[in-house]
Amino acid sequence: MRIPKALAALILTLSACAPAPVAQVAMNRPAPAMSGTTLPPMQGFAVQTAPVATRSNADIARDILDLEFLMESGRALPALSRFEGPITVAITGDAPATAHPDLARVMARLRGEAGIDIRPAPVGTRAAITIDFQPRAAMRRLVPSAACFVVPRVSSFAEYRAARSAGLTDWTTVTRRETVGIIVPSDTSPQEVRDCLHEELAQAVGPLNDLYRLPDSVFNDDNFHTVLTGFDMLVLRVHHDAALQSGMSRAEVAARLPAILARLNPAGEGRASAGGSNMAPRAWIDAVEAAIGPRGSDMARRRAAERMLSIARAQGWQDNRLAFSYFALGRAQVGSDIAAATAAFREAQRIWQRLPGGEVRSAHVDMQLAAFALAQGRHPEALALTDRAIPVVRRAENAALLATLLMIRAEANEAIGRPDLAKEARLDSLGWARYGFGTDAMIRARQSDIAGLAASGRSG
Repeated sequence: MRIPKALAALILTLSACAPAPVAQVAMNRPAPAMSGTTLPPMQGFAVQTAPVATRSNADIARDILDLEFLMESGRALPALSRFEGPITVAITGDAPATAHPDLARVMARLRGEAGIDIRPAPVGTRAAITIDFQPRAAMRRLVPSAACFVVPRVSSFAEYRAARSAGLTDWTTVTRRETVGIIVPSDTSPQEVRDCLHEELAQAVGPLNDLYRLPDSVFNDDNFHTVLTGFDMLVLRVHHDAALQSGMSRAEVAARLPAILARLNPAGEGRASAGGSNMAPRAWIDAVEAAIGPRGSDMARRRAAERMLSIARAQGWQDNRLAFSYFALGRAQVGSDIAAATAAFREAQRIWQRLPGGEVRSAHVDMQLAAFALAQGRHPEALALTDRAIPVVRRAENAALLATLLMIRAEANEAIGRPDLAKEARLDSLGWARYGFGTDAMIRARQSDIAGLAASGRSG
C-alpha cells in the first residue's frame, strides 16, 4: 500500500532523527477541538534517576577509550583532557526562561549520579564553563550542521569567532581543560535547549566523541536518547576518577580502566561481551548523513539507506548500527512502499528489543507504526501501540514524542466514538507539546497534521 505523499512527508517529520523537532504542515486542516482554545500550562518531568548501565565492563571499557581518544571527525586525541577540581558554570546571552531550571536540574544529576563537583559560578567571576545563547541563524553561519556545540578556551560566541582561525579551539591541543564555551540557540524549543544542555555539558566535562554503536547513551549522533542515561553517568564518573589525570595517553588509561570499572560498576564484571566494538567506517557514516539528512531526493535517501544496511551486514554488526540501518530504510520507504517500510521498522525494533537502552528506540518505531495505523483507519492498533510506547517515552523525558503519541491517541479515540478519552489525551498532549515544540503556532500545526492523518484513515 502507498501512503499519499503529503502524509508520508508528515510521518517523516515525526522521526527522532531530525536535528530538532519540527512541525511541517503536510495537510493544513485545523483540528476542530483546538480552534480558539487557550493552550494549557507547560508540562514538566518529575525528578528521576537513570537506571544503571547493564553491559559488560569489557565492552564499556572499549567504549570509553573510543569516546575519550577520538573526535567525531575521526581525528585521534593524543591525551585525556578534563577539568581538575571544582567546575563552575554560567549562562550568558538571551537565555530562554526554561534554561536556568533545566541547567540546575542536569547539574544536580551530575553531582548526584556522576560525582562531579559542578556548581553555578559566583556572580562576577569567570566561569569554567559558559553557556552562551545566540540566535540560530548566527550559529549556522559559522557551524551550519550543528544544533549546538562545545569549544575549548573561549567563554562566548564572540570569542569563538575570533579564536577559531588562530587554531585556539582545536581540542587535539588541549591536555587540561580550563575554560570551555557551549553555544546554544536562543530561539528554539525548550526541549531542544534542554537536550543541548545535557549533551554539550556532558562533553564539556567528559568525553568528546559520539559513537553510533552505543544503544544506551546521548553520546550517539542518532539522537534517540535526549537526556543523560545511566551509562553516560558511569562514563562521566570514570572520566573524573581519581585514578586518572589530565594528560594520560590511551595506553595509560586503558591499563587503569579495568580496576576503575570493577570498583564503580561491579555488576558489569563477568558479563559476556556483546561484540560489535569496531568503529563505523566513513562510508557508513556518509550514508547515514545522506539517508537521514534534509537534502536529496526520496530515491537518493533510499539508496543511502540501502548502503547503510549493506555495509552493516558486511561488517557483521548485530548492534544498534544494524537496527538504525533498518530504521533509516523504513523511513526512506514510507512514501513508496508501506509494506516494505513496516517490515524494515519491525526488523529494527526486533534488534532494539534485545539491546540495553533499546526500549527508547523501540518506542520511536511504535510511534511510526501508530501513525501508519491512524492513517489507514486501524484505530485499535494505533491505541495499542501508543499504550506501549507512552510509559517508555515518559521515562525517557521526550516531550515532543510524548505529545505526538498523545495526539495520535486522541484522534484514534475520537474516531471510534470515545470523545471523553479523546479530550483527555488531547489536553494532556498540549502541555507536553509546549515544552517539546515551543511556539503555539508549531503546536497547532503539529496537531493539524495528526488530524490530517486521522482524516485520511476515516476516508480510506
